[in-house]
Amino acid sequence: MNLSFILFIIGILGFTLNRKNILVMIFCIEIVLLSITLLILISSINFDDILGQTYAIYVILLAAAESAIGLGILVAYYRLRGSISLANS
Repeated sequence: MNLSFILFIIGILGFTLNRKNILVMIFCIEIVLLSITLLILISSINFDDILGQTYAIYVILLAAAESAIGLGILVAYYRLRGSISLANS
């Protein structure tokens, strides 16, 4: 099986099965974006095209921005509620 497919499945399952811990949900979104980036890079190498590598850099930048915004929201949520658990909200 392809490594990117395995990472994608792990990310989706982690996101859907764990609805109590928001940190794990953010990590699972990052794993999904990593698997997509890996798939873009592999196809870019197979087709001998530089455009796929450019798209991969854009996806990495998108993942970094998503992490920064998500962790900022997480800090604001912690200051408001006193806990990051989603089970008691």
